[in-house]
Amino acid sequence: MKVWVNGTFDVMHVGHIKLLEQASRLGTVRVGLDTDERIKEKKGPNRPVNNLDDRIKFMQSIKYVDSVVSFGSNEELENCIKEWDADLMVIGNDYKYHEIIGAHLVEKIIFFDKIENKSTTKILNHGNNSNR
Repeated sequence: MKVWVNGTFDVMHVGHIKLLEQASRLGTVRVGLDTDERIKEKKGPNRPVNNLDDRIKFMQSIKYVDSVVSFGSNEELENCIKEWDADLMVIGNDYKYHEIIGAHLVEKIIFFDKIENKSTTKILNHGNNSNR
């Protein structure tokens, strides 16, 4: 099975690793990373913390990941999923009630139960609060 996972993966944490580990149990994993410009549009001017080249290197070093690509738009994301010919998508359950780009291109979407209090935003906000 070909498994697709995508996201910003800006500041890696244990929740990301657990999601990728679950995905790898299902098949061969390709990760799609948002470009820096796309992250700035979605998350604000202070993001990403790590640039795309570094995020690609981080992702390539994870044993649960077989390949990595990047995308800068919804259309590019769909093209990457189509080109990979993914069977499954693994996505955090916080997207369960949102539109999932490329959902129509896969046989099944598997929602990953996120680990409580593990999100990049929470980690970054906690760090900001501890400096006050």
